[in-house]
Amino acid sequence: MCAKATMEEFEALLNESLDMDTPDEGSVVKGRVIAIEAGQAIIDVGYKMEGRVDLKEFANPGEDANLSVGDEVEVYLDRVENARGEASISREKARREEAWDRLEKAYADEERVEGAIFGRVKGGFTVDLGGAVAFLPGSQVDVRPVRDAGPLMGLKQPFQILKMDRRRGNIVVSRRAILEESRAEQRAEVIANLTEGQSVDGVVKNITEYGAFVDLGGVDGLLHVTDMAWRRVNHPSEILSIGETVKVQVIKINKDSHRISLGMKQLQDDPWDTVADKFPLGSVHHGRVTNITDYGAFVELEAGVEGLVHVSEMSWTKKNVHPGKIVSTSQEVDVMVLEIDEAKRRVSLGLKQTMRNPWEVFAETHPSGTVIEGEVKNITEFGLFIGLEGDIDGMVHLSDISWDARGEDAIQDFRKGDVVKAVVQDVDIEKERISLSIKALENEHMAEAVDGVKRGSVVTVEVTAIEDGGVEVEYNGVKSFIRRSDLARDRQDQRPERFQVGDKVDARVTNVDTKTRRLGLSIKAREIAEEKEAIDQYGSSDSGASLGDILGAALKRDN
Repeated sequence: MCAKATMEEFEALLNESLDMDTPDEGSVVKGRVIAIEAGQAIIDVGYKMEGRVDLKEFANPGEDANLSVGDEVEVYLDRVENARGEASISREKARREEAWDRLEKAYADEERVEGAIFGRVKGGFTVDLGGAVAFLPGSQVDVRPVRDAGPLMGLKQPFQILKMDRRRGNIVVSRRAILEESRAEQRAEVIANLTEGQSVDGVVKNITEYGAFVDLGGVDGLLHVTDMAWRRVNHPSEILSIGETVKVQVIKINKDSHRISLGMKQLQDDPWDTVADKFPLGSVHHGRVTNITDYGAFVELEAGVEGLVHVSEMSWTKKNVHPGKIVSTSQEVDVMVLEIDEAKRRVSLGLKQTMRNPWEVFAETHPSGTVIEGEVKNITEFGLFIGLEGDIDGMVHLSDISWDARGEDAIQDFRKGDVVKAVVQDVDIEKERISLSIKALENEHMAEAVDGVKRGSVVTVEVTAIEDGGVEVEYNGVKSFIRRSDLARDRQDQRPERFQVGDKVDARVTNVDTKTRRLGLSIKAREIAEEKEAIDQYGSSDSGASLGDILGAALKRDN
């Protein structure tokens, strides 16, 4: 009877055991830690099954496992029985399944998730999201490139899931999205407390060629290079350095784009307010060349005030040359104020006005008639250009080269570099022209040659050429021409052929023209004058004496 009861109880327990559902492989089950040995935890998952899990699977990245005997844990059942007759379980897979469920819900709800960066991989970092491993691209770490990610490693912080695929086990997260969202909230708060015209302190965070970004306490403003100082600033690094605290004024706030424009010079006195008083028209000032362009040079008169010396106002003599050949950057020069436009903040300056006009100087030191000596600088179809004092040129026109030869022929005798003498004819200061004459030098010779010779004088000349119309004669190097009608008183004697080259004859001076370098001579006039003189002295035409008688008597008296 007793044995029968025992068998019935055993049969009932066996049936109960067989009726219990065995957990499915690939599911998460609950278990209890019954022992910890050799770096593993032995876990009873029920159903007469036990399994082993490495302790490291219970630890968070960078931490030790916090596990004790008797703790209840969830594990992933891979297989009911392995080769050793134990259940094949995993804490890591259990956490992953749990994490994926949680992350999918967060992704669907666009919620933040917490995780910790624990490794570096190509193109970014790995992040533990409480059991699931996600990829954090390098571009999504921060709003600015991160040079050293060491301080971020192992630190629990929020992330935004950008993309996830459970089948492929792929999760992409972003830390930058969280920062930008927080930054946007912070910017909105800071901007709400700022007003245009307000003066605030900021820290220089970055410097570029066009300006500097200044942190105003959570929001950056742009300080453009043109708003740093009233003077010309070539590069922001001239006056600013990263990390420096500066006082700036809020110039403009764009509520839509949250962009803030800042200025430093607005907190200083505008030097243009006193320009007209400090730099009156016509005054000369000492300045420094700050910039050179194709059309002129900028000269700084004082900090914040620059003027332009146009290329046409740089030199009296150097025309059509680049300003860089006249002045150089940083050179100190004297300039004259020519014009001020306060509305456009422009000052027109002159460099050449601080020096005397070389044409004025030349006109004072070389009046008309002065003989100069210079080098032939250029030869053109209309004349010669001669280099003069003061780096200026004078021109000898073709018609002023020679008395005896055509200008086109006479100019062939000259070459560049020849040193010649000429006479100053005229100086036009306004047109910057100096007229010279080479042939005028011969007039000086003529003046010496005919010194003392006056109209009515009788001179002895030498016949140098015989022509049909008369004879060419020379007196002290000055050539003249006696026309046929002036060769004698009597018509029958007015024959050029009765003279020979080399003959010396007396002729009366009828005209002295220094401009044309000519003497007016006449043998006929001399004979008439002598006849008149003889009549006056020895008789008259009414006395009955012939001219021969009178002249004979005169000759006898002279003898």
